[in-house]
Amino acid sequence: MESSFILVGMFASLVLLMLTGAGLAFVLGAIAFLATVTIWGPSALIVTVLNTFETMTSEALMAIPLYVLMASILQKSSIIDDLYTAMETWFQGLSGGLAIGTIVICTIMAAMTGVVGAAVAAMGILALPSMLARRYHPPLALGAICAGGTLGILIPPSVVTIVYAITAQISIGKMFIAGVVPGIILATGYCLYIYIRVRLNPSLAPVTEPVARVSLSARLATLKTLVLPAFVITSVLGTIYMGLATPTEAAAVGVLGALVSAAISGRLKLANLSSAATDTLRVTAMILWITIGARAFISVFVATGGADSVLGFVETLEASRWVVLGAMLLVLILLGLFLDEIGIILLCVPVFLPIVKTLGFDPLWFGVLFMITAQMAYITPPFGYTLFYLKGVLPEGIGIGQVYRGVLPFFAIQLLVLVLFILFPDIVTWLPEAASARLK
Repeated sequence: MESSFILVGMFASLVLLMLTGAGLAFVLGAIAFLATVTIWGPSALIVTVLNTFETMTSEALMAIPLYVLMASILQKSSIIDDLYTAMETWFQGLSGGLAIGTIVICTIMAAMTGVVGAAVAAMGILALPSMLARRYHPPLALGAICAGGTLGILIPPSVVTIVYAITAQISIGKMFIAGVVPGIILATGYCLYIYIRVRLNPSLAPVTEPVARVSLSARLATLKTLVLPAFVITSVLGTIYMGLATPTEAAAVGVLGALVSAAISGRLKLANLSSAATDTLRVTAMILWITIGARAFISVFVATGGADSVLGFVETLEASRWVVLGAMLLVLILLGLFLDEIGIILLCVPVFLPIVKTLGFDPLWFGVLFMITAQMAYITPPFGYTLFYLKGVLPEGIGIGQVYRGVLPFFAIQLLVLVLFILFPDIVTWLPEAASARLK
């Protein structure tokens, strides 16, 4: 059978079955199963079995349940609540201070947990009522929470980054390091936007009553809430950057750090641990099922010559390599309207990465661009995941339309930062290169 015919048939089937609302993992697995049996016969299914076994025994993938467990323990132990209380104390007198503080808290949470849903849900419960009570413009408050929550995709330790690194066969440690500077730049861009916009239009975050003055000693006292998060962040990222542990080993260190932090805060309870374990099981099972289905799908795609056909098509194009790069990034953003980022990585990276290498681009640099497009997908109406995370905690009178309006300026910031990193790739690559040179 012609590989181009198989390629069109597989992706047409993927689109049609996704429109039925079926789970991505089972859609991918079903298409791979039927294609394998049709083309090579039932005996060829042994390849799918071997791929599944390899996935389930992957040491690198062990990091995913460990990081998810770490995030769940921190969330259940209310350490984030303490952080938000401290943030309110320090930022309440600043123009747009609560929204800026929300971005800061989301940045810290990203470095602690690497899980988007945890940050968005926590800030929706803690920060949103506080901002609305101070008559913040609802779209501004909602946009800050959604955009801040997506920092967990880029800033390490990110579960999405781990999946990308494994799929692209890149060092997880280097991908972690490469996400630090871009993540800080993106968070800074959010804060500057909020500050400038509120300065130009104070009605977006009005001061309805005199802010109670808090003494310097009282403010300094709230900094003790940073000790436990700093301990967790240092235990994970410090052991990786100093070469003391692999990212998988550092994940185990992070779980231990989360348990110690919960114990110190007096919230290490059996009920919290049970709930955290259940959440971890659910999230990990979802990711692994998608991984198994995607690997089966891609193996058929590659075996039938689909990847070679795509690569050959790109090589025959007379367009600039930058145009091809832009087209790939646009495809990723559009796919984000319908698929979750794990599915996009497992589907697109095996196809796109050979093209990236052929065009002479750095796969590590492309990985950071990939993560930013995943962030953009998370806040893109109408199906961005953070929009639905936040929808579940919206107070009465606040509709999803206001959420859509709120995220658009932050989407524009993400797009500008993406262009910045395309024009100046050294911003992304200098830190991992410096870290590699230091460890040699």
